[in-house]
Amino acid sequence: MQPAPEITPLHLFEGYGVELEYMIVDRETLNVRSLADKILEAVGDEWTREVECGPLAWSNELVLHVVELKTNGPASSLDALHEPFEQDIRRINDILMPHGACLLPTAMHPWIQPDDEATLWQHEDVEIYNALDRIFGCQGHGWKNLQSAHLNLPFYDDAEFVRLHAAIRLVLPLIPALAAASPYMDGVGNNTLDNRLMVYQGHCRRFPQAMGPVIPEAVNRIEQYHTDILQPIYDALKPFDPDGILAYEWINARGAIARFDRQAIEIRLTDVQECPLADIAIVQAVAGVIQWLTGQAAMLEKGNQLSSEQLKVILQRTIHHAQDALIEDGDYLRLMGINTPAATGREVWKHLLDHVGNFPTPQQRAIETILDRGALAFRMKQTVADSKDGLAGLYHQLKDCLAQGKMLLP
Repeated sequence: MQPAPEITPLHLFEGYGVELEYMIVDRETLNVRSLADKILEAVGDEWTREVECGPLAWSNELVLHVVELKTNGPASSLDALHEPFEQDIRRINDILMPHGACLLPTAMHPWIQPDDEATLWQHEDVEIYNALDRIFGCQGHGWKNLQSAHLNLPFYDDAEFVRLHAAIRLVLPLIPALAAASPYMDGVGNNTLDNRLMVYQGHCRRFPQAMGPVIPEAVNRIEQYHTDILQPIYDALKPFDPDGILAYEWINARGAIARFDRQAIEIRLTDVQECPLADIAIVQAVAGVIQWLTGQAAMLEKGNQLSSEQLKVILQRTIHHAQDALIEDGDYLRLMGINTPAATGREVWKHLLDHVGNFPTPQQRAIETILDRGALAFRMKQTVADSKDGLAGLYHQLKDCLAQGKMLLP
């Protein structure tokens, strides 16, 4: 793996990195198509892992039916950031048109049989993907059928890292209440609105040190993060990876991970939505609340006393019920300034966003839609009956939402 380029550290909220992953599917059947290398070759003239395309970069993922679009370096603002993503989605759809394919949003393909239909990346840095498959066994939905929206927030030094990490821990359990977008798996719906996170939590069973408690453990300095979180992962993998192919910080699979190579913390619990406007609206809500929390020293100190396991209980409820999840942890609610015995995920978000203020009009309308009408997974289940024909019609609608940059409104 090539060494990370030198970076200029940014202070808190001086920049934002956003990554959005999309499935490549047949335009008619919506079955997955392994064409990510063809997309990258079309703009990079070779099967490279990443190409720069102006304000964004495009890159591969573990499987060949997924392509990632991401900010080409930190963006100075989230305002209007959905626009370059919309432009590049149109460009990729044009590239895929001769193949009879297009991009499809949301966090899971609704009926893929991943071990039969998904192909691992076979080109540049293939030794990394081979090592992942050999050691972890990259099978099932938890490896081959999940698309997320990552948010990278920078820190300048040890003190900023500790504040940012503490604030992120408190927000992570609430993210599915806004962002759940995977209500279907294996061709059916179930009682979980965020199936991506359900399967994601179990995909490192062979090496549980990599996932830990999902919500990262509280730390008081960067050195402690290396000692308590990263080193146990490297130690567990070493007998199976003596050459250290996977001994990098990105092998940490928690819901938020430190990326010291880019001097940022990467938040991984957000499902990809139906269009970039919805993604960026959620990113702005998450980043806005985190920014407010980083200025609340007493809250952060008390928040670090909440265990990861305690926070994970809240996360499990939002994974299943999204905005309607009932949060009954009095310690957590009081910390957040809510003096009732219980509150729904929607109510907690509305309360926290009162501290943030309004966003630019398009994002403000999008987040209001999500808060008022429910997370995308909830709206998807309102739109269609759970049948193969119904699912096909729904995902054709979602395909059009992505192509046209509009939200799903049942």
